[in-house]
Order: sequence, then C-alpha cells, then structure tokens
Amino acid sequence: MRVHAYAAPAAAEPLTPTVIERRDVGPGDVLIRIEYAGICHSDIHTVNGDWGRQPYPLVPGHEIVGIVAEVGADVTRHRVGDRVGVGCMVDSCGECANCRGGDEQYCVEGMVPTYAGVDRDGTVTQGGYSTHVVVDAGFVLSVPEGIDPAAATPLLCAGITTYSPLRRWGAGPGKRVAVVGLGGLGHLAVKLAHAMGAEVTVLSQSLKKREDGLRLGADHYHATGDPGTFERLAGRFDLIVNTVSAAIDVDAHLGLLAVDGTLVNVGAPGEPLSLNVFSLLKYRRNYAGSMIGGIAETQEMLDFCAAHGIGAEIEVIPAERINDAYERVLASDVRYRFVIDAATFG
Repeated sequence: MRVHAYAAPAAAEPLTPTVIERRDVGPGDVLIRIEYAGICHSDIHTVNGDWGRQPYPLVPGHEIVGIVAEVGADVTRHRVGDRVGVGCMVDSCGECANCRGGDEQYCVEGMVPTYAGVDRDGTVTQGGYSTHVVVDAGFVLSVPEGIDPAAATPLLCAGITTYSPLRRWGAGPGKRVAVVGLGGLGHLAVKLAHAMGAEVTVLSQSLKKREDGLRLGADHYHATGDPGTFERLAGRFDLIVNTVSAAIDVDAHLGLLAVDGTLVNVGAPGEPLSLNVFSLLKYRRNYAGSMIGGIAETQEMLDFCAAHGIGAEIEVIPAERINDAYERVLASDVRYRFVIDAATFG
C-alpha cells in the first residue's frame, strides 16, 4: 500500500512530501487511517541526527491518532471505525521478563520504535507523518470517547512519559510533587499530578509562564533562576519530575527532596549530568530515570485522561508548516504541542 507522507531526506534537511510503502495487513495487524500526528522534540533530535546516524529517508512521528480502516483475521480487540492510537513502539519480543511483565518499552531484545527501527519484515519502520499506518494489534491503543482526538494525540508520548513516573512514585493526596519545566511534557505532568490529587509545584527558569501553570493545575510556581528558591524549598518535595532536555544542577534539585524523595528524569539532555553522591546520602534520596510506559499502562493513562478531561494544550497545523513548527519548537515558541492534521499529507 502506497501512502502519502512527509520525510526527512537526510540529517538536518527540511522534511518534504513523499510516498512510502506500507506492508500488507497481516492476520494480527490493524490498518489505521491517521487523523492527527503529534510533533515531539524527539522527532527533531532524530531527523537532525542528534542521537546518531539514522536510516534516511525517514518519516518521523510517534504520537498517532486515527480510525481503524481494516483489521486482520485474528484481531478481536479493534474493529473498523474505532478511534485508536499508536505511541512510541510498534513491537517487542513479547517473551522476555520485561515484556511479560507489561514493560514492553524495556524489552531485553529491544522494542521496535515507531520510526527508525527494524520491523518484523526487516524493513525500516516509518512513523505517523503520513496518511496511513499498519501496526501489530497488540500495540494499538483504544482512544476513549470524551477526549478530543487532536488533544489526545500528544498523550501517546508526552502523556505516558509523565504519567508513568507519577504513578510509579506515588503521586496522590498528601504528596508534594514538583515539575521541572513547563513545556510539552511539563504541562501534562502538571495536569496529571493535579488530577491524581497531589500538591503540585512548577519549577521553571522564570515566572513568565506562571499564569499558565496555575491555570493548568499547579498550586505553586517558583523560578529556579532565583537562587533563593532552592533555599526556601529545601527538603520540601516527595517527588520531582524533571521534564527538561537541558542540563540542570542535579545536586541543587536533589536538595529539594524530603527523606526518601525521588528526582526522576524524563527529559533527555544531550550531555552527561553529574552529581555529588552526598546529595543522595543525605535524607536517603533517590535519583531515577523513566522512559515511556508499557501498553497496558498507556491504556490506563488514556482512560484516566478521559475520566478527568485531560488533553494536551495544542496548536493544530497543516503538513506544509512542519518545518516551521520544528523551528518554533527549538525556539520554545509553542504552548504546548504541535499536532499535524493528517488530512493535509496529500
């Protein structure tokens, strides 16, 4: 099946319209007519070659929402006409302890990413910046009614990336949670932590987004550019979710944790971060990392968002504006996620 798409022809080159081949629908596959595709900062890093050489030409996009157009003979969970989503992975070994435990994202053999990975047939996976995609049914999520499909699209990456650590480290009533950064990830972390019942604080370089942060559900908002912030908030938080992809002072942020508190990184800075081990020894603090979530947890997140009316703050754009959107993301000129109208791919 040949479908219209937008691809990066080479590293750091503008994305251009193209036509790609999708595999035939197998017994366990779902063909999805894509409605919306989100733009994630990871897309930009990948197409620019920031994370190593890539198999160009490459179609990015791992935040996908669409309508089921066809199902394989063995598929029972999804039907033609259902609204569904696809996130950051489209396959895994299914046999290792991590996969069996619902952590397919940590597959020992390596999960298959939605783009720039090697698919089961040996071809390179191509992402959601296209009109259609064929995905193994086990990696297709149900998008509940009650969520705007465009606003639901970033939940397939940004939503689960923040939901997973919030759930794992117990965000809820009586817990004090800080979110570092109010961007594509951070704004959803605020919404989710608030809905879970935690007391939520935003830690941002400045106060310029304070009004937004409070509107989205934060109880407090502090500027990390003010050195006094770290003194006033020392030992305060049970959990800090760092969503920024730039370097931070790890020791200073660890100093904000209470006894047994955890600082978890979900942002992916391009350079190594360092810390003084004494920052951990004091107050028995923890420093952790978290990637996305497994399929079951991602479905749980979508259902949670539907129940609490949570979607991303978005700007919907046509495909012809993808390259402009990339520049605006790099300039932090979006509140808070771009979503592409897939009908404009061609």
